[in-house]
Amino acid sequence: MEVRSIYKYARISPFKVREVTREIQGLPVSAALDLLAFTPKKAAFLIGKTLKSAIANAENNANLKPDGLVVKEAIVGEGPTLKRIMPRARGSASRILKRTSHIRIVLSDEVPIETREARKAKQKQKKKAAKQKMKSEESEGAAAGSEKKSATPKKAVKQKG
Repeated sequence: MEVRSIYKYARISPFKVREVTREIQGLPVSAALDLLAFTPKKAAFLIGKTLKSAIANAENNANLKPDGLVVKEAIVGEGPTLKRIMPRARGSASRILKRTSHIRIVLSDEVPIETREARKAKQKQKKKAAKQKMKSEESEGAAAGSEKKSATPKKAVKQKG
């Protein structure tokens, strides 16, 4: 079963929050809370607040145990932008954009299909396979190239004499 919690209109840029949410995706709830507790960013505090709210929703509304929950999704969307002005030289003004974000956390009691570490390991394997494929194609190309060279007749070299 899935349980979610949304923090709307958080006064922080979505770019800054996404950096932290990427770290907790796929982690068990206890590990995610530990990671957020020791991350020295404003975003970590806001995400922690949302995560605790999602845990409370799971306990009270869905009768789920918090120790079996996993962070399935941690998504940050862009909220409305507050437009302000800053006075500049010669009576002009420049615009300041104060961005807001919507933080959405989805918890699941199902066993995660892929954790962050598993995803990283899979990406490394794909890179290795791609490198090996490139090497094998290069060696095949070199072998085919040497066969073509030997098949073509060589030009005679003039000797001075």
